[in-house]
Amino acid sequence: MINYIKESFNELKNHVTWTPWAEAQRLTVVVAVFSVVLALAVWGVDTVFGNIVGQYFQWIKA
Repeated sequence: MINYIKESFNELKNHVTWTPWAEAQRLTVVVAVFSVVLALAVWGVDTVFGNIVGQYFQWIKA
């Protein structure tokens, strides 16, 4: 187990190419903005379909 941890640490330290900090921050902002836009789009579609279904049930109830 200790050997596995040592080899894993060595792999992360010496063989992994890490994204530069500035690029990681920029990409994080892109992901956050896209997540908010997607959440708003899903909310909008849900609201529209909810209203349509509500109107349908009011129509068949009358």
